[in-house]
Amino acid sequence: MKNETREILGFLSLPGVNYADVRIVRREIEKIKVKNQRVETASSIVDYGYGVRVLFKGAWGFSSSSQFGSEGFKRTAEEAFNIARASRMVKDRETILVPTEVINDKWVTNCEKDPFKVPFNEKVKLMMEAEKLLHTSEDIKIGEVSMEFFKEDKTFASSEGSYIEQSFIESGAGISALAIKDGEVQTRSYPSSFGGDYRKAGWEFVEGLKLSENAARVGEEATQLLKAPPVPAVVSTLILDSTQMTLQIHESCGHPTELDRVLGSEASYAGTSFLTPDKLNNFQYGSSLVNLYQDATEPYGLGSFAYDDEGVKARKTYLVKAGQFVGYLTSRETAMILNQKSNATMRADGWNRLPLIRMTNINIEPGDKTLEELIGEVDHGFYMLTNKSWSIDDKRLNFQFGCEIAYEIKDGKLGEIHKNPTYTGITYEFWRSMDALCNADYFRVWGLPNCGKGEPPQTARVGHGTVPARFRNVRMGVAK
Repeated sequence: MKNETREILGFLSLPGVNYADVRIVRREIEKIKVKNQRVETASSIVDYGYGVRVLFKGAWGFSSSSQFGSEGFKRTAEEAFNIARASRMVKDRETILVPTEVINDKWVTNCEKDPFKVPFNEKVKLMMEAEKLLHTSEDIKIGEVSMEFFKEDKTFASSEGSYIEQSFIESGAGISALAIKDGEVQTRSYPSSFGGDYRKAGWEFVEGLKLSENAARVGEEATQLLKAPPVPAVVSTLILDSTQMTLQIHESCGHPTELDRVLGSEASYAGTSFLTPDKLNNFQYGSSLVNLYQDATEPYGLGSFAYDDEGVKARKTYLVKAGQFVGYLTSRETAMILNQKSNATMRADGWNRLPLIRMTNINIEPGDKTLEELIGEVDHGFYMLTNKSWSIDDKRLNFQFGCEIAYEIKDGKLGEIHKNPTYTGITYEFWRSMDALCNADYFRVWGLPNCGKGEPPQTARVGHGTVPARFRNVRMGVAK
């Protein structure tokens, strides 16, 4: 694609142009869903095009097209330039990009078995087997198995001289059982809810999930929940499994550390942030055990890559260190405002969208406990697993989250299961109450393929490396 990117950038060698870049993106997405022994969804989409960004006298312009060739390249480049020129008339400040190194490189995802080469019938056979095993009783009314495979080839080139080719393959799958009896409805999922788990890997990852081997347990737990008591309204000790920790980190740390939210350029879709610039290096976000960082270099993470959509090399940076708020997710533009380097978090959802600041893999450093120790040190509390619902205000402060299942803890041992578990809190108060984490043996990077942001909406594929964690004095259940 060197000739194509060179031609497009050549049309933008104009007086007043501070910077320009091109992204050529080809995507292939396959989705399959089996529901009650029938293939409900089987889709395959191929998408191919390019996007052009131009910075003219401190103002941005963007245009995109799926029409290749000199005529299409010229028209798209000119449109991006004209939009930048018009934007200059209404800009409130001049955009300046922090310097970055010129890169010429190629990067490819780790993949043992290309999922797009696995026969469709083989995928469906595995799904049918797993779905059948979900039906452990007549109370299981709906069993679902889903799979999704994602392939992307991306070429980036800039007027500064960078030229980068990256290829990604991602795979994911999950199962769920819906039990219904006497007006009561309960769900259990594996390995996580809302489609399961995803990572940058091939068919070997789906095989390793062992969906069929876990299906009967999932069905049985969904049935058991029908008769289980609800979690009572109490203030007590809470332990979250790593899947729920994923949601907790995503909503109350990942989103509020996006610097574009803080600066006000992202607001109407999902809110702003309580982590205003005056709090940087000057705010206790959590207890001294809380160490949160972003790292797109994490092996197999769904939010992993070598370079972002501004051609900046991925690197690990801390957001919270020993409980103190120390960093944001930044772009070249926003990092300049704070006199920092970009930490490579700009990504676009395909070729026809502008890059935005997006989460990469937002992880928490493990502690030193086993899960047995985490539970064994609790006189009374609840162990909650697998996200079911979430609600958080537009500054990412006040939240209520629900899980699929909870186990009551009494005298350091797991006891009776409870249904409809919920817990509430204020972000910084909640994280300050954390007093223990499981050790590195429990660390897993979970994939979340549907993070929404922006207008028009963009969906990002992100990851969260987590372990089970313990929080004290948490409000749980629904008060009467």
